[in-house]
Amino acid sequence: MDVHTQTTKTISLEKYGIKTTRVHYQLSPEELHYDSIEHGLGTETNSGALAINTGKFTGRSPKDRFIVKDEVTRDKVWWGDINIPFDADKFDKLYTKVASYLSDKEIYTRDAYACAEDEYRLNIRLINEYPWSNMFAYNMFLRPKESELNNFKEDWLVLNAPGFKANPEVDGTRQENFAILNFSKKIALIGGTGYTGEIKKGIFSALNFILPVYKDTLPMHCSANVGEDGDTAIFFGLSGTGKTTLSADPDRRLIGDDEHGWTKENKIFNFEGGCYAKVINLTEENEPEIYGAIKPGAILENVMLDDEGNVDFTDTSITQNTRVSYPIYHIDNIQVPSVGDNPRNIFFLAADAFGVLPPISKLTPGQAAYHFISGYTAKVAGTEAGIEEPLPSFSACFGAPFMPLHPTKYAEMLSAKMKEAGVNVWLINTGWTGGSYGTGNRMKLKYTRAMISAALKGELAHVDFTTHQVFGLQMPVHCPNVPDEVLNPKATWEDKAAYDKKALELANSFKTNFKKFEEYANDEIMAGGPTSS
Repeated sequence: MDVHTQTTKTISLEKYGIKTTRVHYQLSPEELHYDSIEHGLGTETNSGALAINTGKFTGRSPKDRFIVKDEVTRDKVWWGDINIPFDADKFDKLYTKVASYLSDKEIYTRDAYACAEDEYRLNIRLINEYPWSNMFAYNMFLRPKESELNNFKEDWLVLNAPGFKANPEVDGTRQENFAILNFSKKIALIGGTGYTGEIKKGIFSALNFILPVYKDTLPMHCSANVGEDGDTAIFFGLSGTGKTTLSADPDRRLIGDDEHGWTKENKIFNFEGGCYAKVINLTEENEPEIYGAIKPGAILENVMLDDEGNVDFTDTSITQNTRVSYPIYHIDNIQVPSVGDNPRNIFFLAADAFGVLPPISKLTPGQAAYHFISGYTAKVAGTEAGIEEPLPSFSACFGAPFMPLHPTKYAEMLSAKMKEAGVNVWLINTGWTGGSYGTGNRMKLKYTRAMISAALKGELAHVDFTTHQVFGLQMPVHCPNVPDEVLNPKATWEDKAAYDKKALELANSFKTNFKKFEEYANDEIMAGGPTSS
């Protein structure tokens, strides 16, 4: 017997063009977990978490993300390879087809919201084809109180139909999958892909337009936590750099792991109500907070299980991008509500596979703006098809795929806020030391944690610094609980000439990437780049 036969609330979806009487509204995670298994869409692991497979797509598809080009967006969006225009009439026709596809199906609907600071709250209604997609929405968005549901009115609608396949020749898409934002109608239309990150990042992309354009608030692709004395720290970084891992600190309260706003009142607030962490090579020893969050209510994506339901976190048979989604309250040490005061420290995280960048360096305001606009990390073999050697990867503002405006708009806002707050900005290399990928070793997590801890505690304020010969970065010569020789990357290489050559190669990659921003950057920002090449 269906566990929610007697308790399910339902609502009509006819005003959205969806004609079905089988609408499950606001189901609990337990009910959605049960439905996923009952429908053959998931498996329960030995920890009680739900394991699902997202199908053909195990990550986002950036080339299939579109924004409707109309009077609202035409002159504001930075159009190009990242923000691809979509015709308004074609959107309407495609929406009608998706609504028709969802009609007469069993549908899962949820009311939720984004933004933990009340003044910036964005109400969201999600309509999902699959129960586990709706469970993901429960985990990742903020959860209204029961009393708030009676008069709930959405600001945005998310229509999510993984099983619907578009016809590119007719529908105007690139292929059968799509994620389209319509800022006039306030709809995120997602189809042809089961990857749940498209739901999360769809709303993030919407907020990255709404907040700076209408609310004078900087949206950030970052994690954040707060110490006992109320000092907020922010961690920017692309996927795989340690943004989630390093913000989950037992000595600090987690504000959030991925998406935040910095308001004109100088508050930092979480957009979300949960975490979405990578689990490749996850161990309880290295990441106890994330490991402990994998319990009933969590969703594991694209992992491999044995016959007893044990997860092999080292198995990448399906994808390198194995993930877990869980509500933030699965972490013991959290900030409630998810809001903090002005940050004292900002960390830019880069997984430098070339072993060039220092493990920690302090940035000037010009360097901070330059590295923020650059958004550097590196891709290594296995992360994407065709990658056999490390490649430099640049994503403006550490989140270009989600930024509808020109990157310099966000950089200007961040630069102004950093100066106003008097914040310390640090560049952290969580990548390789002692050589490039394949020769050197990944920086030990315990050393990275020690360096960040020293910066947060002010222990680097009174040590000497030396200047990196190519990038001009200020590197501390001593840090508690870290061997001195680790702090200067060149010192960790046996072949110093090879290091110099690799450092100049990386510097040239930075400069080549930055050419497209030069006309928008002032002298201070330009001086923040590599000093020699």
